[in-house]
Parts: sequence; C-alpha cells; structure tokens
Amino acid sequence: MENETLFSDLGISAEILQAVEDMGYTQPSPIQSQSIPLMLDGRDVIGQAQTGTGKTASFGIPIVDMVDPTSNKPQALILCPTRELAVQVEGEITKLAKHKKGVYSTAIYGGESIDRQIRTLKKGVQIIVGTPGRVMDHMKRGNIKLETVKTIVLDEADEMLDMGFREDIETVLNQMPEDRQTIFFSATMAKPIMDLTKMYQSNPEIVKIVKKELTVENISQVYYEVKPSLKMELITRLINVHQFNLGVVFCNTKRVTDEVTEGLIARGITAEALHGDLSQAQRDKVMNKFRKGHCSVLVATDVAARGIDVDNVEVVFNYDLPLDEEYYVHRIGRTGRAGRSGMAISFITGRKDIFRLKDLERYIKTSLTKMTPPSVSEMIDQKKDQLVKDVNTSISKEEDNQLFESALGQLLAEGLSMDQIALGLVKLQMGNSIEELSDMNFDLNLGSGRERGERGERGGRGRERFDKGGRKGGRDRFERGGERGGRKGSREKGSRDANMSRLFLNLGKKDRIRPNDIVGAIAGETGIPGRQIGGIDIFDNFSFVDVPSKDAAHVISVMKSNTIKGKPVNMELSKG
Repeated sequence: MENETLFSDLGISAEILQAVEDMGYTQPSPIQSQSIPLMLDGRDVIGQAQTGTGKTASFGIPIVDMVDPTSNKPQALILCPTRELAVQVEGEITKLAKHKKGVYSTAIYGGESIDRQIRTLKKGVQIIVGTPGRVMDHMKRGNIKLETVKTIVLDEADEMLDMGFREDIETVLNQMPEDRQTIFFSATMAKPIMDLTKMYQSNPEIVKIVKKELTVENISQVYYEVKPSLKMELITRLINVHQFNLGVVFCNTKRVTDEVTEGLIARGITAEALHGDLSQAQRDKVMNKFRKGHCSVLVATDVAARGIDVDNVEVVFNYDLPLDEEYYVHRIGRTGRAGRSGMAISFITGRKDIFRLKDLERYIKTSLTKMTPPSVSEMIDQKKDQLVKDVNTSISKEEDNQLFESALGQLLAEGLSMDQIALGLVKLQMGNSIEELSDMNFDLNLGSGRERGERGERGGRGRERFDKGGRKGGRDRFERGGERGGRKGSREKGSRDANMSRLFLNLGKKDRIRPNDIVGAIAGETGIPGRQIGGIDIFDNFSFVDVPSKDAAHVISVMKSNTIKGKPVNMELSKG
C-alpha cells in the first residue's frame, strides 16, 4: 500500500536518507513516492501538486542525489515564479545536501545585488534556483552556461505562465542540451502547460494527486452569505470574535487587496497588502512583519502569495471566491500545517457565487458548512469573557499589587463600596467598546436587515464615531473613494484633540502614498496601534498626520531611519 512506502524504498542514497531523517520526514508523501523513482531513473515528469504536499522534496531529493560533487559546473536548474519561492526551494536543497559533501546551490533572483550573485556563480555551484528574469540576465552576461545542465525543473509552472514568463522559459529551454531531463510541477494542468510539455518533454510520466487528497482534514471549511458592501464589517467581526493571531485574506484583484487592507487598518487591525505592484524590498518587509507577528493579517492575491510558507497561520479568508477550484485548495493549504488545526472561511455573494460554491464542493468532494454571522450581542459576550480572563491574569501577578492597592484604598476612602468600584472599573474598561458595538447593531445576513447607507442618521453617526481617540471621520477618509488620499482640511483648524500632535512629513500625492501607507508604516515601525493614529491630510508635495502627543518624539525618531513605499521619510512637528 502507498502509505507503507518508506524513503529507503525509493532508491535514494544513504547521505540523502540521513538528511531526510534530520529534516523530520518519516514517510514519503504520495507525490514524493511516485516522482522520486521516476526522476532517479532519468524520466521526464509532469507533476500536479499543491503547496503542502511535499513537492519540493519530490524533485529536490533526486536532484541532490544525482549531482556529481567532483564537478563544480551547473548540473540542475530550478525555475520559480517568485523570489520567495526561490529562496524557500534553495533552503530545502541546502538541507537535503547536508551530508553530501561538495554539493553547492544558490538562489538567483531580482531585487538583490547582482554582483554578489556573480561572485557566487564564479565560485562554482551545481544547483541553481532562480526566477526566469534574473536567470536570463545572468545567461546574457555569460555568468550561467547551460551546456552542463542535465535537469531542469519548472516549479509552479502555471504561475510563471500567468505572470508572463513564457518567452523567458522557452528561451532557457531552447538553450539547454537536447538530452536533458525536463520536469514540470504545477498546481493546475491547463492547456498552456500541456502545450509546453508537448514541445519540450520526451514521453513524460504524469504524476497527479487524486482529488480526495487535495484537501486537508484538519481544516474547518465554512462559508457566510453576505452582501458585498458588508464584507468588511463581517471580516472585522469574525477576526474580533475568534481572536485570530495570524491570518491570510485572499482577494482576486490588486485593487480589492488594497481596499481590504485599508479597511482593516481603519478598524484597528494590523494588516499588510501583498501583490504584484510592490517592489521586492517592500515584499520582503511585508513578509518579515507577518512572520514575526508584527502584522496579524496578510491580504494577498493568489500570484503574490505563491511561495509563502508560514506554519502558524490560523485562518484563511476567501474574501473573493477564487476563480478556479484548484486555487481554493492552494489557498486553504496556507493553514492547518505541521499537524495544527486551521479554519478556511469563504464569503459568498449572490447567485453566481452560490453556483461556483456547488462546483467547488463537487471538486473537493466536501461540503462547506454555512454559518450565521456573529451578532453584536455575541461580540459583547466575547469581550466580557476576555475581560474576565484578563482580570484573572492580572491578579495572578503579585509583584506590583502594592502600588494598585494604595489606589484602591483611596477609592474606598471616598465612601465607595467594592461593588461600586468594580462596576466603575468594568465600565471604564468596556464602555467605549460596548458603545461602538451597539452603534453597528445591524444584521449581516444576506437578504435581511438594511445596509449601513440605508440607516439614515444612525448610520451616519456610527460612521462618524468609528475609531475614537481623535479619529472622527476616519472611516469616511478610508471609504469615500473619490476623497481617499488627499482631502484638504479633513478637520477644521482648532478642532483637533488636545492629546494629539500633528506631524509634517515630506511625502505627498506625487509620491503615490495613501493613508494606509502612512498608518501602516508608523504602526509597523513604532508599535503604536493603528487605531491610535489620528487624522491624515495628503497634499501634492507633503502630508500631515496626527499621533498621540506622548508618542510624537518616538515616532519622529524611529521614522527618520525608515521609508514609506521605498522613499525616505522625514517627519517633524508641524509648526502650523
């Protein structure tokens, strides 16, 4: 039986077996048990596999095993669509080559010094992992010669084609020796992929994971029916109710990715966008924040998210239902890793999405559970439960109790009872939250309740009051598309909160910065919660932002050594 296969049954060397054991692998996955013997036998392979199935080791193990360490010339080339995936694959190759002396690999990609890459290539490496554009660059410069390459792997081939790399891929393949081994790995097997395999492979073996293996059993898959205009409200409620620490939100377009990121930041949730318009340096910065937990939500498009490998993602949101069933499988594979449980939440809007959901359920052979959006009363109950936990945790810390006991003595001296004191403290702790929740007490179910824009004065008041602490009108600034990023005088002079300080910064509309760029940069670098950052006015050549007065000096100091959208920023107290 397939699940009884061991790595030692696949014909790999003792050195690689030791490396596999060091990496904690016990039994090969289906894609590994089928692909490794074929590659070791020299066959061309077409492998259909998604992230999380162990496909990197499927080609990495035989490549490392087949390398001749006595020659330091390139013997294998692995092409990847993104820098993140190239770095991840090369890291796996390095681990697999741990016990095989004389085997060297390197990752070649854009956004990094080409001089460093040239020096590494000149020293001699047998395995090159790179993005098509940068590999082509090195080929033109004569730094990479392909005549000694025996194996080429196209990893995530479908994504490389979607990103417009077909011409580069064909150029590389055409310059390789005729007797090479050609391997294609892809999450989908669309016609463009099959066309390439017919042109560049010789009698390939097809290895395809059956559909029942495409989903992960420890992922809870649910969906909510919701109106488009209420998606942001729903995702905010779900994040707050479930107290997710790390999640990924998938959108189908870059525009929606930016809008969702702005909306989450405006609601006090630390979020970062990841899509194709970001520079490599910006992508690296976003991913570092996400991995370190400095950003709790990553909002991404499918292409940009390829190669992301973070084990402790608790939830995946399909803000937009994916256009392809296999993309759904790829998305939800971001959670429920390393034996952990995870949750996949999909938003369904309208009849078209309902039909697509039925197609999806037939494809994955699993029914998604329909859920009811959390009510405001449930959110209030959750906040009460959290308060009880926080109080118990605080009481258990006895080292600083004397300081607070003296304050309690003063309150008792005022003639207040213990019950009155406790009630007053609970109201101070929860009052604002309860008031804000009550202000948005409307039904999120599709087809019931009225939308925010239909609620007249109450809706307007709720919007104006959103995100207290000097941010009246903050939601308006984020939601009104025509005014986003540059309303002159969003607050009249003299009406600013006395506890806020206005900072001048040297970037404006000409630098293409938006409110969420400023909020994200300050919150991410200084640790100040996004909800505490006040009004933002963006003009052509400069901008203003309000921050808590107690934090102004810290913000100015920290931001001096940072950038916003790749541009150096200078902040100082506004003299106006």
